[in-house]
Amino acid sequence: MNLSKLISEIKTEDIAGNTDITVCSLGFDSRNVCQDQLFFAVSGTKTDGHDFIDDAIKKGAKAIICEHFPETLNEKICYVKVADSNVAIGIAASEFYDNPSSKLKLVGITGTNGKTTTATLLFQLLKNYGYKAGLISTVANYIDNHKADATHTTPDAVKINELLNKMIETGCDYCFMEISSHSIVQKRIAGLTFAGGVFSNITRDHLDYHGSFEEYIKAKKKFFDDLPPTAFALTNIDDKNGKVMMQNTKVKYKTYALKTIADYKCKILEISFTGMLLNIDGIDVWTKCIGVFNAYNMLAVYATVRELGIEKIEALRLLSDLNPADGRFECIRANNGITAIVDYAHTPDALENVIATINEICRKEQLITVVGCGGNRDKGKRPMMAKIASENSGLTILTSDNPRNEKPEDILKDMCEGLTPVTMKKTLIIADRREAIRTAIMMAKPEDVILVAGKGHETYQEINGIRNHFSDKETINEIFNDIK
Repeated sequence: MNLSKLISEIKTEDIAGNTDITVCSLGFDSRNVCQDQLFFAVSGTKTDGHDFIDDAIKKGAKAIICEHFPETLNEKICYVKVADSNVAIGIAASEFYDNPSSKLKLVGITGTNGKTTTATLLFQLLKNYGYKAGLISTVANYIDNHKADATHTTPDAVKINELLNKMIETGCDYCFMEISSHSIVQKRIAGLTFAGGVFSNITRDHLDYHGSFEEYIKAKKKFFDDLPPTAFALTNIDDKNGKVMMQNTKVKYKTYALKTIADYKCKILEISFTGMLLNIDGIDVWTKCIGVFNAYNMLAVYATVRELGIEKIEALRLLSDLNPADGRFECIRANNGITAIVDYAHTPDALENVIATINEICRKEQLITVVGCGGNRDKGKRPMMAKIASENSGLTILTSDNPRNEKPEDILKDMCEGLTPVTMKKTLIIADRREAIRTAIMMAKPEDVILVAGKGHETYQEINGIRNHFSDKETINEIFNDIK
């Protein structure tokens, strides 16, 4: 594409060189530069792309977008100065792929918990309704029926537009996309045209990155502040920050709730390990998803498809056919009656919700909870997670999650600060996650329930920068098979 056309929508501060040239690709990683690429120098948290401009040129970059010019300019290269390279990437990527987000209905889902489930169920529902659709999520990216692995909750701007473009080429009418707080702050969604936005809830998470809960809230809120007037927005009004998210938004928003008067209402009538009977907008519907948190997710899905134009009865019929997202309250049953539940709950609020749901269903059986905390992340939630698990479970086993570059023993020590002398007596500490799961299963009696929390769909355990294959589900099934 011609560079002058590519940057036509970008606010430029200065240009050095000829913009009447053709670039063949976009990139911001100097290690992956190819011939005739437009290279974006991005100021990151760990490295500064401006330090690698010369490397990018040596590898074939034809033009550079940067926030400040290098001391020496190459007369064969075009340099474009902008205020924010991250914003420029989003706008340029959208232009490069012919603005794909404007050619389908792109709906973003943000919040602390429920993003993956809501996005996945929306994708599933529209597919069941007969539409071609796309999904950009933590678990996987889908271009209609084609699955592509996901490395981030929200990919970088170039990857997002590449995926959206492939969705357009495949004939997709919709795309449902998780919007992480990191992606909002890092402007990965700049340049995208959203048809709608959904707010699930907000609780403590990612404070290692945002610094404070207030900044975390601001990050989420910015997504709704930036929605175009033509979009719709839905907010969980039961969350105390549900209205805060909608302040200053240009869109006409609607609310959904289980406890409060709202535009879309839901009530749980029955709940078991096989599903729930819900009353949504006055009509009973059975769903395979389980738990209060999933009632909110199902209601958000229903409200979204209603805003997208699907009729009430048809929307409710489609809800009853949906299957839970991978690794979200996923039940595995052993022949001897033990039930294991794998869930991605990795925040205090999510863990508390999952445990509360299990305890509501299994009033007589013992709950054994296996849980850990990730390394190099918010340390403040570690004692909180241990406290919630130990106070609400018959037995708790603290173990490793993704220790990353921390020692598992140090993470477990932080978690133990949330224990009391009483809860310590019913808590085991086993750093090896496989052994922790095996111990839980061996200690369980028939009809007991084991919750393995924190990793959900993940098929790896990250230790010292290396991702080793590990799946909670695979581990549970292997051990269940051994005890047949």
